[in-house]
Amino acid sequence: MPLVPTVLGPVDADDLGPTLMHEHLFVLSPEYVRDYGAGTWWDEDERVADAAAKLRAVRDLGIRTVVDQTVQGIGRDIRLIRRVAELVPDLHIVVATGLYTFNALPQHYAFRGPGGLIDMPDPMIGDFTRDLVEGIADTGIRAALLKFCVEADGLTPGVERVAVAVARVHRETGAPISVHTDSGSRSGLLALEVLGRESVDPARVLIGHAGDSTDLDYLTRLADTGATLGMDRFGLALFGGLEERVETVAALAARGYADRMVLSHDAHCFPDYLAPDPDAIKARALPDWHFGHIGERVLPMLRERGVDEKDIQRMLVDNPRRFLGA
Repeated sequence: MPLVPTVLGPVDADDLGPTLMHEHLFVLSPEYVRDYGAGTWWDEDERVADAAAKLRAVRDLGIRTVVDQTVQGIGRDIRLIRRVAELVPDLHIVVATGLYTFNALPQHYAFRGPGGLIDMPDPMIGDFTRDLVEGIADTGIRAALLKFCVEADGLTPGVERVAVAVARVHRETGAPISVHTDSGSRSGLLALEVLGRESVDPARVLIGHAGDSTDLDYLTRLADTGATLGMDRFGLALFGGLEERVETVAALAARGYADRMVLSHDAHCFPDYLAPDPDAIKARALPDWHFGHIGERVLPMLRERGVDEKDIQRMLVDNPRRFLGA
């Protein structure tokens, strides 16, 4: 089987095991952390130890791989991720490259590139390629997938430029693509449209946050292209309740789409937008939004609704292995 890059080195795709395909260790704004968190709510050693403890807990529920989809724009810090991985060496952590923006480009890309103030080849292409081929920063840790966003604002000029850069890097490297989408506006269809113009095979695309929708017409249209559906916000009740998420997965599985879904939470060990105490805030407002929710509650509910073990295996093991290892 192909080798998949992880934080601690490449592993055989067959060794990934049960996989959570869309999670985050840290979601940070570096200036905010540095200027306002240090000495108050941010202690790096404490946060690293806490993240390792949370990953050990999900490992003990049978998960063997966590895909961290934190990229530029939401504070990817590969040095922090490596520190955590070294404390939980028997759980694989896979990381991504790309850019998280719903609209405009950040200044370090906005002024350079096709049609910009400095008209030149898109620097995103070189940056993303380096992350995949050589490694992130000076760590040698290689990303395994690409990521961009198509939100309710749609294909703004900035978003479209990121999408095109991601598609072209994909064509050169073969790395799969994950797209943050907005189910309310059916933006997954827009994502596949722009990628299709760049000759990307939908089978290499993961439509993130598809599970926010209960619209089976929309979801089957996506799946019928060959794309994978990210049923990946279990526990995040702001975007859909547990019962409706489970019913949607069960309905799709009954229609034969278990080979086109992956499961996850889009949860975080520490997001600074909930500082100073994310755990207390989540315990009060979003008590199910944690890495263990699928193992503890979702899988038993799926089984109760007739989803068989083969389909659960497909969603947790086979589909992530295919997506990451192809």
